[in-house]
Amino acid sequence: MQLDRYRTDYRRVSMCISCVMRSRLFWILAIIYSSLHHIGSGSTSTTLKRPRAGDPFDTFPKNFWQEFSSPFTDTPEDEELEVTETTTHEPFPFFADPYTTLNISTQLSSNVYLHCRVNDLQGKTVSWMRRRGEDLTLITFGQHTYSGDSRYSLEFEEPNDWKLLIQFANERDEGPYECQVSSHPPLVLLVYLTIIVPHVEILDERGSATPEKYYKAGSTIELQCVISKIPHPSSYITWRHGPRLLNYDTSRGGISVKTDMLPGRALSRLYIANANRQDTGNYTCMLGNEITETVMVHVLNGEEPAAMQHANGSRIRASIPIPTMVVFLVGYMSRLVSGLSGSGMAGSWGLR
Repeated sequence: MQLDRYRTDYRRVSMCISCVMRSRLFWILAIIYSSLHHIGSGSTSTTLKRPRAGDPFDTFPKNFWQEFSSPFTDTPEDEELEVTETTTHEPFPFFADPYTTLNISTQLSSNVYLHCRVNDLQGKTVSWMRRRGEDLTLITFGQHTYSGDSRYSLEFEEPNDWKLLIQFANERDEGPYECQVSSHPPLVLLVYLTIIVPHVEILDERGSATPEKYYKAGSTIELQCVISKIPHPSSYITWRHGPRLLNYDTSRGGISVKTDMLPGRALSRLYIANANRQDTGNYTCMLGNEITETVMVHVLNGEEPAAMQHANGSRIRASIPIPTMVVFLVGYMSRLVSGLSGSGMAGSWGLR
């Protein structure tokens, strides 16, 4: 009897479970059908409604209906955004100058800077090298100088200028230099340095060039120093009488120096009033320490033939130079002896 009761209860429980399962299956099918209908109709404004309380699906996660009814394109957009963020590259170093080749000119014996401006260096190292044909010689690495020439040094100027300084530039410094950044691949800025050697010439008051000048005592010495090929004058023009600097000499008096800096050239005039024998000597025009030209000045108390040059630049000369006269006399005597020998008179003159 009791066994029959257990069997009846079991059948009832089984029927309830079967009803519940059929109910859950019904709701799942309803949800699938609603979703397919929602996608097929193309409508984006219709959303699924959550079942009423007490339904079998109350046990589903709370965000189930939101995730189920959300558009399927949400996930791909998020994935694409994540991919974009992970492929971002750090800034790559680059030169601030728009050109990869620069030409720099400077005059002889001046100081010159070679500029290398690098943006977004990102911990990379800047080096300066000297190129001679296929050979490269290291000059600086970072802020350290490795050249044996003490005229070379590195000066960094904020925010990004790695300047190579060359002091007292000479003709051997002319040529290509490379500024390199240790990136991959390396960045290279080529700088070609040109050394301009000025041309110096000393002229007299008439504009004539001569290695020597003669003046009378009491006259005014006037010399002109013309310097051409000066792109950027970096020093003053000075005059010296022997070792004595004349530009600021006030001990003698009567000395005047006037200098004009013109485009690409310079003109300096030296005036010495009331010249005397102490003013005789070498006069040198100097631009810096290496660009020089010298003229010899003689101050004479009286006129001396073939050696005296007046203040107006004229020179007293003999009407016939002595060497020319000697050659003429020798030629004349040779012709005379030949004539006497041909006429038989040489014997009577004792010329044999």
